[in-house]
Parts: sequence; structure tokens; C-alpha cells
Amino acid sequence: MKLRLTLGQRVLQYFANSSFLSDARRMELYPPFFLMRIQVLEISNHWREVRMLLPLNTISRNPGGVMFGGYQAALADPIAALACARVFPGYAPWTRAMTIDFRHGGSTDLELRFSMKKEQEKQIRAELAERGRATPTFEYGFYLTDGTQCTHIENTVAIRPRGYVKATTPPADTEQF
Repeated sequence: MKLRLTLGQRVLQYFANSSFLSDARRMELYPPFFLMRIQVLEISNHWREVRMLLPLNTISRNPGGVMFGGYQAALADPIAALACARVFPGYAPWTRAMTIDFRHGGSTDLELRFSMKKEQEKQIRAELAERGRATPTFEYGFYLTDGTQCTHIENTVAIRPRGYVKATTPPADTEQF
């Protein structure tokens, strides 16, 4: 059975596969990020360094006057997996777990700063060569305009061979319910 894509899905797929748009521009045009008005400040060293601006505005400001945590989570979630997809082609990465520590209120525009260290990349490559899979944890964060880290993120990425279908959690025990 072949699934039919909606017009919106076909448009997204077209832009995702278009070589005439840079990775930065594709990220900015991705509908959830477009609506959040993110700006890609830098994608360098083939996705090993990423900086993005998440603006504080009427829509992103919570009743306390600072950035909604959900805005930060929505932007932080895919970044490490996207970086792994670029750095380790041929594998299917996805976010397995993410922890967010809101250390200070996001009272200004926020800058997301992600960096994949050479040592960590080397360790991941070794694990992929040995086991065919890896589950690294990346630490990055959001920073206020004065440089203060307001949000610390720990994002664990599952990097698996393409087509990997093994369940990662046991099925629910139907006897309990």
C-alpha cells in the first residue's frame, strides 16, 4: 500500500531535497522553525558547530515575561540528531532522550550553541565501527544576549544503521491494565 502525501508534505519534501537551498535556509524555512522565526547564525565545519537565534517576542514570551520552555525544547530537540546525520552519513540518527535544565529565565533573544567535539566524534566513530551503532550524549545550551547560559541541554542521540527496526523498549504489560 502506497501512502499519498498531502500537498504540504510534498512541498516540504521538495525543499528538503533541494540542492539550491543551503542547510541554514532550509532550517529557517522548516514550518515549525519558520513560525518560531529562528535565524541560523552559523552552521560550520559540516554541522560540527551550530548557532541559531531564537527570538523573544509576543508569541514566544510566557506570562512570566521569559521564553517559553517549549520553544527552547522544540528547537533543541533535532539539532544533535541533524548534526549526527551529516557527520555520520549512512546512519539513521534520532533523539532518544533529552534533559533540559532551565537555569535562568530567557529574558532576551536566545542563542542556541551546539558543538561536536573532536574527541566525541572520534569515540562515536570507534563505537560505530565496533558495534554498528552508538548512543552518544551531547551537551549544549541556550545563551542570553549577555553570554549567560540560561538553559543547559543534554541530548542523547541513537545512531543506528539505516532500516534499523528493533524495538528499544519492551512492549507494555497488558496484564496490569
